[in-house]
Amino acid sequence: MSKDFLPTSRKDMEDRGWDALDVIIVTGDAYVDHPSYGAAMIGRSLEREGFRVGVISQPDKRSPDDIRRLGRPRLFFGVTAGNLDSMVANYTANRKPRSDDDYSPAGSAGLRPDRATILYTNMARAAFPDARVVIGGIEASLRRLGHYDYWSDKVRRSILLDSKADILVYGMGEKQAVEIAKRLASGKR
Repeated sequence: MSKDFLPTSRKDMEDRGWDALDVIIVTGDAYVDHPSYGAAMIGRSLEREGFRVGVISQPDKRSPDDIRRLGRPRLFFGVTAGNLDSMVANYTANRKPRSDDDYSPAGSAGLRPDRATILYTNMARAAFPDARVVIGGIEASLRRLGHYDYWSDKVRRSILLDSKADILVYGMGEKQAVEIAKRLASGKR
């Protein structure tokens, strides 16, 4: 396992001698290489098993171009809204926009889109229509089944259906992410 940060740019990949990645993690948080951040934990768990992993943190929500910066992953995109549900990160209980986001650089608000897991999955699909997408994290875990959505005051269906991801992992996902990567690497679907 490398002590360097996981790659976040083509230059980082080139510095490691890599031309492609096995897994790209897309997260609504800033990339912080610490065990309290799910994207780092999943990435390091995959890296420990020999997979080449990169991170795209807080991609520009206006275009799928930012998702293309590391290329198409050989195995899958791992998508998460981050350590907080994106709607909780963006709004108060009174549905007022928050003025800061503690999981963004300098606490800047507005870098994480509403319903980030759905948007990031759609961006990955737009950038690479044939790529596999695995969703996880708190937003996917809490919304894995039909649920009442406070923000829209409606019952919404599973986020797996709305995001059109291939797989949803809920709870602590380190073991599941490694198992998914191993199976896909061996040719299993």
